This record gives sequence, structure tokens and C-alpha cells, in this order.
Amino acid sequence: MMLTNYAFIGLMLLAAIAFGVAPLVVVALVAPRKPSRIKGEAYECGVVTSGETWVRFRIQYYIYALMFVVFDIETVFLYPWAVSYAGLGAFALVEMVIFLAILAIGLVYAWAKGVLRWA
Repeated sequence: MMLTNYAFIGLMLLAAIAFGVAPLVVVALVAPRKPSRIKGEAYECGVVTSGETWVRFRIQYYIYALMFVVFDIETVFLYPWAVSYAGLGAFALVEMVIFLAILAIGLVYAWAKGVLRWA
């Protein structure tokens, strides 16, 4: 019985790999190949680029966006809790206060490190 469970898992693993590899194989066999110099060039809105095309962005923009996502996800957890709070009791209130405290500590830490400074 135990061996059949592992066989089923192995079969599902092979099926998952096949579903990922099959489109790549089909495209490699069927796709037309007509390489040219124009196809190999970079396309920038139809305008030929001048100078260096790679622009460096400050890492603070990415960190700021990540902080936004983290605190935005907070509402995903907070909203259902607020809707169904009436039947949950005091234990749920304590859990939510702990959750919000952890987020507040993270916000204070990020603020102290200067992560939220935009410029």
C-alpha cells in the first residue's frame, strides 16, 4: 500500500514535469526560425537609442515598494478578521493586537533605518 502511494506521487511529479517541458519542446520543433540583424536589435518604442540604454535605479525605490506590499497585505488579514470578529472572542483580539504590534515594530524599525525616506 505504501509503495503505491509513492508511485502515485512519482507519477504526478512526472506529469507536472511533462506539462512544463512539453510546450518548450513543441515550440522548439514547430516555431519558424528566420534570424536577421533587425530582429536581433533592441527595440525602444520605435526610436533608435542614443547613449547607454541601461538606467540604474536606486534600491530605495524597490525597498519602498516592498514595504508597501508588506503593509498592504496587512489589510488582507485584517479585513476578514474585522468582519467576523463578533464570534471570535477576546483571544482573537489579543492575537490581532500581537499581529499589529509586530507590524508596528517593523514599521518603526524601517523608519529608523531610513527606508521610508523617498529622496
